[in-house]
Amino acid sequence: MPVYGAFTILVNESDQGRRLDAVVAAHLPGCSRSLAVNLITNLQILVDHQAKKPGYRVKCGDKILGRIPDPAQVEYKPEPIPLQIIYQDSHIVVLNKQAGMVVHPAPGHSRGTVVNALLYHCPDLEGIGGKIRPGIVHRLDKDTSGTMVVAKNAAALENLAKQFKTRSVQKIYLALVYGELCTDEGIITLPIGRHPVHRKRMSTVSRKGRSAETAWRVRKRLPGITLLELTLKTGRTHQIRVHCSAMDHPIVGDQVYRSRKWLKDTAGSYSGESSSLFTALKSIPRQMLHAWRLGLIHPHSGERMIFKSPIPEDMAELMEKLEGRGQRAQGKGHRAQGAGHKA
Repeated sequence: MPVYGAFTILVNESDQGRRLDAVVAAHLPGCSRSLAVNLITNLQILVDHQAKKPGYRVKCGDKILGRIPDPAQVEYKPEPIPLQIIYQDSHIVVLNKQAGMVVHPAPGHSRGTVVNALLYHCPDLEGIGGKIRPGIVHRLDKDTSGTMVVAKNAAALENLAKQFKTRSVQKIYLALVYGELCTDEGIITLPIGRHPVHRKRMSTVSRKGRSAETAWRVRKRLPGITLLELTLKTGRTHQIRVHCSAMDHPIVGDQVYRSRKWLKDTAGSYSGESSSLFTALKSIPRQMLHAWRLGLIHPHSGERMIFKSPIPEDMAELMEKLEGRGQRAQGKGHRAQGAGHKA
């Protein structure tokens, strides 16, 4: 989080020749490069009282003057939205987030979010940042279900944020992916960054990829589809979805990183039922990804706690359907073999 208010940076020899936006971001705690660019463009950061572009190369002795304005306060309204609360006390609340629910209000999603629901269900929320609001420490994608923790006060928020930053929080997911993996476990260490062409997607071939590590192991094998348990060592945007796609085993139902080839091949593995199965798999409304297990240190008591969310109904039903069809196809194969032997 950036430090708000006025600031002055005196450029020394070590910053000589660097871009203005890079120098500002480097010297101000919590100030991102994009925030620096925005402030420079809007004339809220000047060099020797003169406007400069973000790419201006600073000189030794330049005086950078500016102010990071206080964040605009947004009023979030409580809404009586059903929540599956796993655990709560006066410091934290742990949820089993349902798929299709956005975590935090944003443009296009001002209502119906986890935050709106928490404001209704948790009347004991304390002030965070001068407002009565829950502290969102981490997020799950809209269409990812499962376990997430929320801070109820500023002290808990700071403690949990540190745990996530130091990667001491255990994050284990379950996912249904296309294909049959040839080994039972492995580790993916491909870096992740913005896609070079599709800016709303992430990619392992980004020019500015950040290190990312995902450990996986097979929990169940179905014809053409595998249930994986995945442990996040880092927390990059769309990390599991991107890594699974990079392994050529995209997550079933993923509309962004999916592969139509896998969809057809999987449906074809179920013999005469391929057409109906293709339709069923194609109509899945969300990626089959679930935040199953979350382990952390309680921010007040210091106790190690582990929270789990059961596998959601849509994933369980799909597994049951696939397993049943696979067994029927296997039965037909046995009968055909028996008939041939008898002849």
